[in-house]
Amino acid sequence: MRRRTLLASAPLLAAPAIAAGTRPLRYIPQSNLMSLDPVWTSSIIVYIHSYMVYDTLFGIDENHDIQPQMCAGYELSDDKLTWTFHLRDGLVFHDGEKVLARDCVKSVQRWAVRDTFGQKILSQTDEIAVIDDRSFRIRLKKPFGPMLYGLGARQCFMMPERVASTPASEQIKDPTGSGPYRFLPQDWVAGVGAAYARFDKYMPRQGRPTVYAGGKIANFERVEWIVQPDPATAAAALQKGEVDWIEQPMIDLCPMLKKSPGVTVKVNDPNGVTFFLALNHLQPPFNNPGVRRALLPVLDQKAFIESVVGEQAEYGKYPTGYFTSTMPMANDAGLEVLTSKRDPALARRLLAEAGYKGEPVVLMAPSDQAAYAQMSQIARQMFENAGLVVDYQIMDWSSMTQKRANQGPPDKGGWSAFVSMASGFTASGPGSYLPMRATGTKAWFGWPTDARLEELRDAWFDAPTVEAQKQIARQVQARALEVVTFLPVGQMFQPAAMRSDIRDIVSASFPVFWNVRRA
Repeated sequence: MRRRTLLASAPLLAAPAIAAGTRPLRYIPQSNLMSLDPVWTSSIIVYIHSYMVYDTLFGIDENHDIQPQMCAGYELSDDKLTWTFHLRDGLVFHDGEKVLARDCVKSVQRWAVRDTFGQKILSQTDEIAVIDDRSFRIRLKKPFGPMLYGLGARQCFMMPERVASTPASEQIKDPTGSGPYRFLPQDWVAGVGAAYARFDKYMPRQGRPTVYAGGKIANFERVEWIVQPDPATAAAALQKGEVDWIEQPMIDLCPMLKKSPGVTVKVNDPNGVTFFLALNHLQPPFNNPGVRRALLPVLDQKAFIESVVGEQAEYGKYPTGYFTSTMPMANDAGLEVLTSKRDPALARRLLAEAGYKGEPVVLMAPSDQAAYAQMSQIARQMFENAGLVVDYQIMDWSSMTQKRANQGPPDKGGWSAFVSMASGFTASGPGSYLPMRATGTKAWFGWPTDARLEELRDAWFDAPTVEAQKQIARQVQARALEVVTFLPVGQMFQPAAMRSDIRDIVSASFPVFWNVRRA
């Protein structure tokens, strides 16, 4: 074996270097926490929770490089088929048990069933096996270059073996992790809030925290999540100092908050989020590709983004394709169908040619998610401009996330479309963008089917260079616009609002609670 990285990480801190805070950090999250399982659901709120309570084998940094996190180092065989990973000393779960290789093997196996990168790794794997308490290996059938990216940037969280043995199709109930904070089940009330306590036995790495890598130091004894769906009430609580941090203040309120004494408003995520309109490929009318393509002449990304950012143009970006504009895979292939003059008459003609029979479009709109609610209104107008009949159904976000799993027809509780978003890292390329999968009923909500897209995705994974990946990404985007897997509606850089004494928030796609402190 040839050493690629030999215990390459910086030495550990001698002790858990904690700057304890007596006042809890009080945080208003984007939505209600309804699940604790980052494998069972891809909901962003669950990922935010998970980065508090779990740790990862590797972590991605601000330069998109992968650094060891729970791993002390790894080895890659000369034939690039066997990856051997070694855990660092001092890793302990919240229940006091040591983190062992068997915990990691089970966690990787469970994650790989549902994650896009994980599924690809699993399809090329002969064996994931324990070597000893601190080491395990992944033996492949063919080389897989992005292995560390998958383990370090795709929310591959390590859980105890007993928890990770839960089938990926079932939700876990046990929140035990090994991250810098412990989840407090007794303080979790769905629709009200949740709470976390600093984990005294967490051993952070030494080094500057950067995105999901580096030293994760907990500076608060307690973090409280407070659900507040009313944006004005949330803003008032921040102004009064009743809360410390609002993850997603309503954009319309940001100018007022910027002028408020003791309040800071800023963007913490340089890659932003990409918004898109999911379409149900299983049921009429969007099971008809001609109907889906008829929407392209009336899709107005400017209208979608301005419905949220208004005159604060610095928070929005359009036109955009399928991949995050700040990432290497972004391209303009096929975008002329979105950037040319909008033409409702053409859309109606294409709809008629496609044989649209007047089936209602069930458009789900969450009442407690401001950006989604505003964009849903634009989607409704777009559908009506194209000549579609719209059944506009308003519900809370939790109800919508349950309803979107229904693959049945609208009269059986199904749906036709909804607005959603993905983080900049998730939408960075064909390998990680879950809604881009085109594997039918096994795909993400919307369930598109297209063999060519899947072939291109496989080719992207096998591409030998970044430049080769970029060329394939262009083909993926062009094909996606032909199939209309979903509709990209633009990119947004969501500001956060916090009290001015809240400092050192790490810049990342999801809010993270290590390093942040009260001045």
